[in-house]
Amino acid sequence: MPEALFTGDARPYPGGDPYADYRTTDFPFAHLPDLADRRLGAGVIAANDEFFAERENLLKPGAAEFDPERFGHKGKIMDGWETRRRRGTGADRPHPTDEDHDWALVRLGAPGVIRGIVVDTAHFRGNYPQAVSVEATALPGSPSPEELLGDDVKWTVLVPRTAIGGHAANGFAVDVEQRFTHLRVNQHPDGGIARLRVYGEVAPDPAWLGALGTFDLVALENGGRVEDASDRFYSPATNTIQPGRSHKMDDGWETRRRRDKGNDWIHYRLVEQAEIRAVEIDTAYLKGNAAGWAALSVRDGGTGEWTEILPRTRLQPDTNHRFVLGAVVVAREVRMDIFPDGGVSRLRVFGGLTGEGAAGLSARHRERNG
Repeated sequence: MPEALFTGDARPYPGGDPYADYRTTDFPFAHLPDLADRRLGAGVIAANDEFFAERENLLKPGAAEFDPERFGHKGKIMDGWETRRRRGTGADRPHPTDEDHDWALVRLGAPGVIRGIVVDTAHFRGNYPQAVSVEATALPGSPSPEELLGDDVKWTVLVPRTAIGGHAANGFAVDVEQRFTHLRVNQHPDGGIARLRVYGEVAPDPAWLGALGTFDLVALENGGRVEDASDRFYSPATNTIQPGRSHKMDDGWETRRRRDKGNDWIHYRLVEQAEIRAVEIDTAYLKGNAAGWAALSVRDGGTGEWTEILPRTRLQPDTNHRFVLGAVVVAREVRMDIFPDGGVSRLRVFGGLTGEGAAGLSARHRERNG
């Protein structure tokens, strides 16, 4: 059974900065995308109880907020999912049983292999659950809560029942090489959780991508990923492959101001070997800080030489730039260089899988689905 890094109550709120005594650490899996990100389409589709605070708060972006003066008709309003206090069966047995617990069903925004889970109890100091457990399953389509709760659904334990701490980021590494679509988050016996983060690797459905034919090969939801980046000072490079257009400045990738003669870059891996036909470089909401120029290079995996497919090209602020390639290019990796620094909100790489790429993706899908 994993042991949570933080256990027990936090101190009562002392006033001032509510995060001053918050307990957290750097988790080795936190650089991976959050498969339960609302931007990918994740949702908390059901819960057995949400008396004090609704289940949807679990997946809200950003840190949980705390207002010590905010109360409603049911009591203190918390920025998280909070259930009522469980009770026993009568005066002679006033306490809940060991089996009593509350649960919430979470649909991942992108199916994938989970590498780590953070159950964040920020601001839940004396009203957090004594322990948590997390199970996962993989079902096709869009199952209803009733279908997920059916007796025929097989759940795999990712986090066994484990004691956790209040006002803390409780992280758990996961080592299960399977593809999952849904989670069941259990709190024992009751209490509140502020945020849930599910870090992992997207594992797309080959049949869906095959039916699309041409799609965004580097999109996070399709299995693309960031391998490395020169700078993550203001915002993560993974923002450039999130769904949709950016809606504000920090929803893209922005680097610090360079004071040397170098340049910044991001290294991407496509979902699989593919034929690239067109690209988009978007600087939406980056106005006085957009990159001045950009160039794109590709290679077909390994440590081979990079081949330039888009020479250094002037970028305009707050603009989506579209480029049709003169010839189809086969690649597994893409590198975007920006000059000298600044920001890009999105990169789109359009094309289709090669026969080799489709076979590789299908083989991984079969392996991860047993």
